[in-house]
Order: sequence, then structure tokens, then C-alpha cells
Amino acid sequence: MAIKIQDLPSRAAFDVQSAQDLRAQFAKDPQKGLKAAAQQFETLFLQQVMKSMRDTVPQDGLLNSDQSRFYTALLDQQMAQNLASSGKGSGFAQLIEQQLGRNLAAAGAADTPVPDPVKAAGNTLPLAVADGRHLQHRPVPSSLPTSASYQKVDVSAAPAASAEVPASAREFVGRVWPHAVEASRSTGVPPQFLVAHSALESGWGRSEIRRPDGSSSHNLFGIKAGKSWTGPTAEATTTEYVDGQPRQSVERFRAYASYEEAFRDYASLLRNNARYSAVIGSQDGTEFARRMQQAGYATDPMYAHKLSRIINGPTMRQALIG
Repeated sequence: MAIKIQDLPSRAAFDVQSAQDLRAQFAKDPQKGLKAAAQQFETLFLQQVMKSMRDTVPQDGLLNSDQSRFYTALLDQQMAQNLASSGKGSGFAQLIEQQLGRNLAAAGAADTPVPDPVKAAGNTLPLAVADGRHLQHRPVPSSLPTSASYQKVDVSAAPAASAEVPASAREFVGRVWPHAVEASRSTGVPPQFLVAHSALESGWGRSEIRRPDGSSSHNLFGIKAGKSWTGPTAEATTTEYVDGQPRQSVERFRAYASYEEAFRDYASLLRNNARYSAVIGSQDGTEFARRMQQAGYATDPMYAHKLSRIINGPTMRQALIG
């Protein structure tokens, strides 16, 4: 059944298909697609306003927890979407639609390709977060391996806004996105955050850990093979920080049969290790990165900054938009 543009506002804010449906709608009817895109811009703005207001309220009450904050964030996102789509928000959607509408009209008059309103507005289209209804908490095992800050290429530096997104980044996102969506359902973390984390650890797939025969280990998250790991392994040189100083060492890492298995094991690590309990359900990219570093995911003192730059950077946004 085709999704009509008038149906979009009534959808759940965390529907992971909304961005894809919006692109399809714009290709079919640019004017209606522009209207929906403008409403999503306003949704993002209103959501940030609500978050700022929430941050001013003390969160140390009896009913406050990571889980309650997670569902409150989902509620705020849905409220922001409803306000924007009803026309009772800040009015930003109408202004954006008017501004970009002139570009559409000019493009049509000149018989030139119609510009994508998302890219024309700086690629800041808010992406839907994952369905949080499957948030789970499972028994914590006695020990789980930690991960390393394995990376041969620093991909955290954001390119200029006008730079073309590397084809390798778009291909990488397309390859791992379905697995990130599945992992998102069990962790409550938006799939784009998980994709960004795998991009940081693997250099957008260019620096994957290799097995002895040169084949890929599919380990996109730099997860080490601890004593409890009984599966295949691969060795690689990694950088660890001791007292703030980088040290090179050879470590054993887990090896997987596929990217699907890698994402499934990564999600299990986040769910089952008590150290990552604060990460579960994170809805803010910067906060997600900070909590991962605080949990000890990597020893790099700049790890949260690097991960946050990828999550919020133009390369990730443009790669997701397509």
C-alpha cells in the first residue's frame, strides 16, 4: 500500500521508514515532498526546545530512570511532530517551504532538475529513531570483553559542507543499515548512531580487521575476544591509551561470519553488560557518544568527541539521505 503525504504526520515519530518514504514522495511530487520535509525540520527544532526545557528540571526523583527518560524522549518527539504537522508549531515549516518553494519554481521554469529540498537546506533532515517498543533488559553475565579503539583511519573529521559524500560512505551505510535497524530494536538506540559507531571503528569499512587469510572478520566495532569468547578470532595492531599516551599493541578480536552477526553481538554487548546500561535508549547523539566513553568502550580520551562528530556530521547525514 502506497504511503500518501497526508498520512505522514499521523505516523509514529520513531518510524524508521519515514525518511525513505519522504524521499519517494519528493520524487513523485516535489511540492508535497517539500512540505513534508519542512515539517520535519520544524519537528527537529521543536524537539530540541523540549529537550532544553526538560534539562532544566531535576531528574533525581523516585520515578526517574534511563528507561523513563527514554520513553519521555519518544513522547517529546511525537509531540513535536504533531505540532509541526498541525501548523501550530513555531511557523518554521511554512517559512522553509516558502523559501525553498521559490527554488522549485525557478527550477521548473528553467526546465532544470529540481533540487532536493533536504540538500538545499543543509542536509539537516531529522532521521527517525528506532522503534523503542522492544527495549529489553537481560541478566548481566559475570564478565564480558571490552572493546578497543582500533582504527587505522581517523574518519571523525567532518568535511566541508559543500564536499561530495564519498561513494564508499554511501555504500557502507547501505550495506550495514538493515543490520543497524535490527540492533536498534533491541537497544533503543537510533540506527544512525550504531552506523556511525561502526564507521568510526572501521573507517567506513576501509579498515576492517582481517583474518590471517586476508578475509574480513566482519568486526566493525573493534570488539576484543576475551576469555569467554569461544568463536573464531583475528589479530590486529591497535592503539590503546595509557595515562593519556598512545601505545601500540597486538590484540585478539572477535571474528564473525557476517555483518548481521557482528551487529547482533554488538547489541548483545550493550544490553548484557551493566557498564552500558546508561547507553541503552540514548536518543541524543552527543550524549550517546559521551556515555559510551564513560562506560569504558575505548581508552582514547577523544573518543566521545570523534564519535559525536561522525553522528552529527554532514557525511553521515548525506549518506543516510542518499
